[in-house]
Amino acid sequence: MRIVFMGTPEFSVPILDALVQAGHEIAAVYCQPPRPAGRGKKERPSPVHARAAALGLKVRHPVSLKGEEEQAEFAALEADVAVVVAYGLILPQAVLDAPKQGCLNIHASLLPRWRGAAPIHRAIMAGDAETGICIMQMEAGLDTGPVLLREGTEIEDAETTAGLHDRLSEMGASLIVTALRHLEGLCPEVQPEEGVTYAAKIDKSEAQIDWSAPAEEVDRKIRALSPFPGAWVEVDGQRVKLLASRLTTGQGKPGTVLDAERLIVACGSGAVELLRLQRAGKGAQDREVFQRGFPLAQGRQL
Repeated sequence: MRIVFMGTPEFSVPILDALVQAGHEIAAVYCQPPRPAGRGKKERPSPVHARAAALGLKVRHPVSLKGEEEQAEFAALEADVAVVVAYGLILPQAVLDAPKQGCLNIHASLLPRWRGAAPIHRAIMAGDAETGICIMQMEAGLDTGPVLLREGTEIEDAETTAGLHDRLSEMGASLIVTALRHLEGLCPEVQPEEGVTYAAKIDKSEAQIDWSAPAEEVDRKIRALSPFPGAWVEVDGQRVKLLASRLTTGQGKPGTVLDAERLIVACGSGAVELLRLQRAGKGAQDREVFQRGFPLAQGRQL
């Protein structure tokens, strides 16, 4: 098929690769414009931009698709279908209507649960037992279109957003290839109105740990916000990110280090064991390495 691919972050890269490997013709790749990054604030292309350029594909990165000129250029590609995954721009109706068979979105949740920007983070934070991938026919609403294919997967007990992100990306790559192969025979499934939830974009203000919360909630927040933006606590005026944890037994005043060797910290009920941490300006470290350089002693209040 002749495809316009629209995506920006690392999550989208395996999906672009899968479409190329499946033999589809990529008419153009759309992504967000390069952004200033690093200490020098030099403009850096997005992961999809970099991969598309390496593959020798035509790349476009308009700031908006609302203008008539951009919409005309999109329509002139004469695509059979557009594949959209974490692109980052709203598609106007003219763009949605341009490909012969419409625009397909790869969404990282089991719709209608977790429509919106941060479905992976929110699923872990909420304690969902399962999530998955949906291939959806796009329409004007926010992730409201009919679902063509879906595939579920269990969320593992110690899974972080980083790990689940990678698994779902690979699932999405496989599922979209299947969807395109059988596109003519797929029956759109209208999303039910019951069970709708919204995965609001993660705000950094959410990331500070409240030790008075139950251990299950603290553990889920740590795993959901790893690696970005990273749940954090303040120690001696320094911000320390908590990047991996697991539930354990223990009881004490919330925020108290109960066991320095295993870095067990008391919560409002129960306790969590901290497995990976990161000080400001330093790299992420496993618990044992962190404790050698910045020890948190038993009885310490975080």
